[in-house]
Amino acid sequence: MPDPIDSNSKIKLMSTRADAKAKQCRRSFSEYKQLPLDFYRQDTFALVPKILGKVLVRRIGKSILAGRIVEVEAYVGSDPASHAANGMTQRNKVMFEAGGVAYVYFTYGMHFCFNIVTEREGFPAALLVRALEPLEGIGEMKRRRGTDVLRNLTNGPAKLCQAMGIDRSCNGLKLDGRDLFILDDGLEINMSDVLSSTRIGISVATDRRWRFFLKNNNFVSRVPATRGAHR
Repeated sequence: MPDPIDSNSKIKLMSTRADAKAKQCRRSFSEYKQLPLDFYRQDTFALVPKILGKVLVRRIGKSILAGRIVEVEAYVGSDPASHAANGMTQRNKVMFEAGGVAYVYFTYGMHFCFNIVTEREGFPAALLVRALEPLEGIGEMKRRRGTDVLRNLTNGPAKLCQAMGIDRSCNGLKLDGRDLFILDDGLEINMSDVLSSTRIGISVATDRRWRFFLKNNNFVSRVPATRGAHR
């Protein structure tokens, strides 16, 4: 598996640690190994607490943009809200690949959304990444988003794609490459810090509590995040 970071280069990131008391401390860290493809090839719901807190990295030329995953939504199998509910199409075929692939789709004629494909080949499942906590390349994110408001950079699926430069060219990329990958920097997330709620922006299967996010994190897409949410 190729190392996404040249051996002579380092990624310097700032990490926010969320604890049960919602206190945050910042620490710096350098190069970490990306997650292997086998990591994604497990039950989607078992993956949720493991993927929250990991670091999504986008390399564009010499620029490195990174953010901690703080909110996801699950779309699995015959779920009526899933793009794959009615079978494979040209648009959704990436969802049927083995886990560890980026599924990026275009919506509302203007926005991209980034999903992490999960589980086994032939079974459509993915986690929509709804929000990130910005860590690295924040100046570039501000330029791409056209705002200086930190919280507004990546607190929504379309916003984070714009901030991170994720577009149709990323669709189908394996997440063990050089330009788009996920790192484990060692941050441990307690289950008590993971909340769930119904999903956002859908009109079917609205009772399923398949949205998962970190409690008291300022970068989740809805505030207050804990309203109507449960462990």
